[in-house]
Amino acid sequence: MHRAMTRLAQTMAVLGSLVLVFLILMTCVSVTGRELNSFFNADLMQTAAPGLAGFMLGLGVAPITGDFELIENGMAFAIFAFLPLAQMHAAHATVDVFTQRLPDPLLRWMRALTEAVFALVLLVFAARLFDGMQAKMRYNETTYLIQFPVWWAYALALSAAVVAALVGVYMAGLRLAEALTGTDLVPAAEGGDG
Repeated sequence: MHRAMTRLAQTMAVLGSLVLVFLILMTCVSVTGRELNSFFNADLMQTAAPGLAGFMLGLGVAPITGDFELIENGMAFAIFAFLPLAQMHAAHATVDVFTQRLPDPLLRWMRALTEAVFALVLLVFAARLFDGMQAKMRYNETTYLIQFPVWWAYALALSAAVVAALVGVYMAGLRLAEALTGTDLVPAAEGGDG
């Protein structure tokens, strides 16, 4: 079971990475287009090389229409897509100044409680995204510039949030089992300590 959950979390992280790389490349292209458009529309280029300026502007050198809308929607998916892997490896940032000297049994119970609260929060996020998606579908809401149906973005974020909630519930159960048995089934933290 742990291997399957780890693979699921890794798959979501890869998908989130692909979306993030796409958003980065799109941003670079859009910023370059915006700067080139400004350059070729500048008075200097319009008077010094009007033919070149007109040619380049005629090619459509400009920012990507709706780039902000795509970034906003893609980032929501990417954030939720990385949560399962962070949850599996206990990689969320922690501050353990007060807890580092506590006995292991108490630390196990604290980890179990923390995981349970986090799982509950992830379930609430997923439920609210589902409600939001239904509302966006019901009202046919679209983005302003590219008329992208907003519910599509909610559906993508919801899919990642459901996986995050599933992993969160699994990890809460695992940490509870550790607290009850007094044994570590998986490492308590593999990163994110601070």
